[in-house]
Amino acid sequence: MKVPRTRLGAWQAALTALLTAVAATVVAVAVATAPAGAAAGTGTGYLRTSGNEIVDSTGATVRLTGINWFGMETDNRTFHGLWSSNPWKSQIDLMADLGYNTIRVPYSNDALKAGATATGINDFVNPDLIGLSPLQILDKVIEYAGSKGMRIILDRHRPTSAGQSALWYVPATPESTWIADWRMLAQRYAGNPTVIGADLHNEPHAEGTNPNATGACWGCGDPARDWRLAAERAGNAILEVNPNWLIFVEGVSCPSGGLSNVWDGDPSNDEDCGWWGGNLSKAGQFPVRLDVPNRLVYSPHEYATSVYHQDWFDDPDYPANMPAIWDKYWGYLYKQNVAPIMLGEFGTTLVAGVDKIWLQELMKYLGTGVNGMSFTYWSWNPNSGDTGGIVKDDWTTVDQNKQSILQPYLIPPVGGGPGTGSPSATATPTGGTASCTLTYRQVNSWQGGFQGEATITNTGTSTWSNWSASWTMPSGVSLVNAWNATVTTSGATWTARGPDWARNLAPGASVAVGFTANGASSATPGPVTCG
Repeated sequence: MKVPRTRLGAWQAALTALLTAVAATVVAVAVATAPAGAAAGTGTGYLRTSGNEIVDSTGATVRLTGINWFGMETDNRTFHGLWSSNPWKSQIDLMADLGYNTIRVPYSNDALKAGATATGINDFVNPDLIGLSPLQILDKVIEYAGSKGMRIILDRHRPTSAGQSALWYVPATPESTWIADWRMLAQRYAGNPTVIGADLHNEPHAEGTNPNATGACWGCGDPARDWRLAAERAGNAILEVNPNWLIFVEGVSCPSGGLSNVWDGDPSNDEDCGWWGGNLSKAGQFPVRLDVPNRLVYSPHEYATSVYHQDWFDDPDYPANMPAIWDKYWGYLYKQNVAPIMLGEFGTTLVAGVDKIWLQELMKYLGTGVNGMSFTYWSWNPNSGDTGGIVKDDWTTVDQNKQSILQPYLIPPVGGGPGTGSPSATATPTGGTASCTLTYRQVNSWQGGFQGEATITNTGTSTWSNWSASWTMPSGVSLVNAWNATVTTSGATWTARGPDWARNLAPGASVAVGFTANGASSATPGPVTCG
């Protein structure tokens, strides 16, 4: 069945100046509670996969229960709703309070271009966004979301702001640009575990019918049309730059791209097609092969009648027929322990009774608790024409009809995200004994720069009421910006102080610190001292 449809759809601002530099300077920290509590939120450090689960750096299972906040893929080139009377930080606060622990951010390549301008911003309620580029605004959203323990998935939604495309490239945005922009983003946010990965291209789909099909296929072997092969090329290129990212791969609509779907009135000739981006039925036979193991997440889309009236909604057995349909298109990958599923988009206006049943049954199918399948609901925005949003037109009032169905499945973010620290630390204890350990590793290096990572762990019996961290770098090394921290430099000595939420470290808790430096290829960490 062919499904034509359309839909409206880290680092702080200072790092944007580094976009064209040889290396971006980044400092990132994940502040973790003891591993036993990690699964309650979005986990500790970068994420990876294990069978059909997403796990954190400690091995604890993580479930992403998120929301799509679109706009950066449109002519505005930034998040919609910034024109409202509800400030951007308050909107993220509300997302977190409702239980959404992840934000999927759609963008178009137009928003990444030099000189791109963000429009549709209420300067009165968002004065801190005045004059910022789309990427600088994204930096601020990532920083603030990370401070609340949330995660960010970047979604290449459109090759240009003009609209979606069946293939991952168009004349104005060739494959080379698609991959180069992804590599830029992967390097820009390297060392920042708030940004967990790349949703490579939104909703590849069939276009045309036999013999003139030009759309995306899966496993057909044509490099210009085979989405599975393109996903491998882009995913591996990204992992060369940032091996810590997850790679989210959507399905297609028709595995052949439409070549076998002749639409001659004879159903026996019709290919088994589904939602744009929602058909992963061939992924078991033709899996996506990435050079870095445990990084692949399959991310189908699924919608209700408010988007398109599929035949299965008219089945006499509805909704009992739906689990078998979901199994066929994508659920089998999860049930057979092939890979995790992150349902990247699903939504409805809930106007039709059949849609309410659909949403209720879909959430049951995804499962409850931390072991259920991950998801990001479409959408936060009320201006999605075929689904509406979680918030209403004032961007403040919650649509309780939708929220009440989703609420039992949401796992709120816990704790803070990125902060700061270093290879040498001091701390002031609140009583008891103070001791700590430090582990350090060099993550990456290139001509003119390097990336290091250190973890400071409170091994004492007291909670640190404050801490600062410092390290000595070779002469000539520069740190342009410290994300989520105040950093002072005195010659080759850098001292960082974390924000309020990052200062109190309970016994057993740790601060993981990543930094990228220009002007050297390595550094020797100093000793760690506490109290």
